[in-house]
Amino acid sequence: MLETSGFKNQLQNLVPSAATETYLLAVSGGADSMVLAHCFNDLELQFQVAHINYKLRGKDSDLDQKAVQDFCNKNNIKFHLYEVSDEDKKPDHSIQLWARELRYKFFNRVREKENLKFLVTAHHLNDQLETFIINLSKASGINGLSGIPANDNNILRPLLSFSKEEIYAFTKKNEIEYREDLSNQKNDNLRNKIRHEIVPKLLETNDHFLENFKKSLVYLNQTKEFVKKQIQEIENRVTIFNSYHKILSKEQLDRESDFVKFEILKKYGFNQEEEIPKIFKAENGSSFFSKDYHLLVNYDELVLMERKVEDEKWKKNNPEEILLIEKFDFSENQMTIHLENIIEIESINKSFEWDFDAEKIRFPLRLRRQKDSDEFYPSGFSGKKKVSKFFRDEKISILARQKIWLLTDRENSVLGIIPFRQDRRNAGNENSRYILKIFNKK
Repeated sequence: MLETSGFKNQLQNLVPSAATETYLLAVSGGADSMVLAHCFNDLELQFQVAHINYKLRGKDSDLDQKAVQDFCNKNNIKFHLYEVSDEDKKPDHSIQLWARELRYKFFNRVREKENLKFLVTAHHLNDQLETFIINLSKASGINGLSGIPANDNNILRPLLSFSKEEIYAFTKKNEIEYREDLSNQKNDNLRNKIRHEIVPKLLETNDHFLENFKKSLVYLNQTKEFVKKQIQEIENRVTIFNSYHKILSKEQLDRESDFVKFEILKKYGFNQEEEIPKIFKAENGSSFFSKDYHLLVNYDELVLMERKVEDEKWKKNNPEEILLIEKFDFSENQMTIHLENIIEIESINKSFEWDFDAEKIRFPLRLRRQKDSDEFYPSGFSGKKKVSKFFRDEKISILARQKIWLLTDRENSVLGIIPFRQDRRNAGNENSRYILKIFNKK
């Protein structure tokens, strides 16, 4: 049975320091949310109230607002109101989704402005059952079947253990006034159909149905936490590198079940089951994108880079090009350029030294990244070669290629791939009068 003391215990289970925290209560005027407000007020907690008038039910919507506002005025509680207007553009379909997005945007705005730590909603045990059935119909897996979380990113739902019947009994015992939303009596959406047609039949099958359902949710959540722990252990085992980005062993992860692959990659936004096999069958260099991550297939690796961090870091550390030398000083027979203090030579512990015949070079010289059309005449080989093919032949990873600088002349021709190979056409020799020496020493 719902009592204020039992409610207090539920709240303290979610927030041990409940008495000293600050809250914003989402109060619609219905029995659930008015009971929520009554309990918070009775416990003398620090809270404010937020209400949205959707203007969907004419006078009834205004009376809902008045009921909440009167309660707040009577008990000296700060009241926040959002009245929906034509600017909010009500959609022709998915009213529920639109309304949800609208109210949470409003709630978050108030929380931030008033510096309130927690948002509290009045979801109860019957809501849990309805959500369970909805998620069951969507094949949502254990995450969906384990129910609405009681504490989710500072959104609290302390009434989840109490049934609608207990809430109505509480309003009667404590003479709490509330408004009944008659639109909930219609079967015009999936939740209402489940509420009025399916749930009553389930409750008829067993006098202890809701109590047993509540226990089942506890077991499901324990299972979910166990699976989550196991998945994390597997992810740790297949992780090769985890600093600026994460690299997973493609070969090791491919040995795991489809479920494990999905659960690991889902955390990075790759939550379409049909996409997972494509990732493991993709050719080297293939890219996949989620909202927040870029997944790169790099030989036997899956490289996961956070797109925002990746873009910002790339812009900061990777200019489009660097002017290396404007012209050669022909008053000297030799000029030397040490690259150590000009660029960072990534991933290569390799010294190199290139001599160029300065009279053959078309200045200025620049450093830039690879382009698809780049080709050069590598020293030690006959003929020319595409830079991209050179990278493949040398087994240089996709990530490493993005960090490699090319030395180019005025015509954008490639004079060398730093630090791997010089173009032989402009190389200096014993007959060269003027030598440009470019080198790096580790």
